[in-house]
Amino acid sequence: MTETLLPTPTPADTPSARRGGVAAVGLVLGGALSVQFGSAVAALLFPRTGVAGAVTLRLTISALLLLVVCRPRLRGYDRSAWLAAGAFGLALAGMNSLFYQAIERIPLGLTVTLEVLGPLALSVFSARRLASWGWAGLALTGVALLGQGGFDRLNPAGVAFAFGAGAMWAAYIVLSARVGGRFPGADGLALALTLAALVTLPLGIVDGGAVLLDPRVLALGTVLAVLASGLPYTLELLALRRMPTATFAVLMSLGPAIATLAGWLVLRQALTLLECAAIVLVIAASIGAVRVNAATAGRPRRR
Repeated sequence: MTETLLPTPTPADTPSARRGGVAAVGLVLGGALSVQFGSAVAALLFPRTGVAGAVTLRLTISALLLLVVCRPRLRGYDRSAWLAAGAFGLALAGMNSLFYQAIERIPLGLTVTLEVLGPLALSVFSARRLASWGWAGLALTGVALLGQGGFDRLNPAGVAFAFGAGAMWAAYIVLSARVGGRFPGADGLALALTLAALVTLPLGIVDGGAVLLDPRVLALGTVLAVLASGLPYTLELLALRRMPTATFAVLMSLGPAIATLAGWLVLRQALTLLECAAIVLVIAASIGAVRVNAATAGRPRRR
């Protein structure tokens, strides 16, 4: 009688790996919850600090915290590395400024839905596959549904700011990869955040004035910096060590739904059924585009 040899379990099949995968999903979702609820906290600051003041508080405190933790070295980098870090900093400043301008004018969930079109477009162009364009069409259907309610009702400026934030988010993704390859650890992010804080500081001071030094405002600003920058960055970094980047990107596509929840719970922002349907379509399109991109990356290129 011959014995049937069972296949040796791969690391992904072991109980510890499965537990690690579940933990990684929890880390990603925790980071997403932190970011979106941090955005809701920022909206609560607007009446006191102004939008530019809130942006300055977030970026400045985040930069100070990261500089203390990372203590990045300033020597040993060439001109291209500094140019990449500088562009990364400008993208961070633009992304945060435009996003906060948007959430002052339109609901948080809809802002993130429109913003996520930037990374979605980047994913579609990167994959260069017909299926990707199909997912892009689904996303545009979602945007068309939002338009059925009237973009004028949503505030045209808010919609424009959200689209601008999406473009900056796409630039952030591209530049993040470049900076990550030129600076060790989170040094590049610390330096880029410092530049972003310096760029937004003058307008933030004009908008917020002496209120920015109020202890209660500083406390809220610190909470904002931790929720929107420090905590999610740490959780995402830990998650990426335990799961494939494609899985991570799919989970990040749930951002609009989490933002809608945060807007409803913290800011009392209710959405219509049509707007909720539009959000679902954009989320589905993002997940589909990510999966196509991952499949394309995994296939050998034809010579």
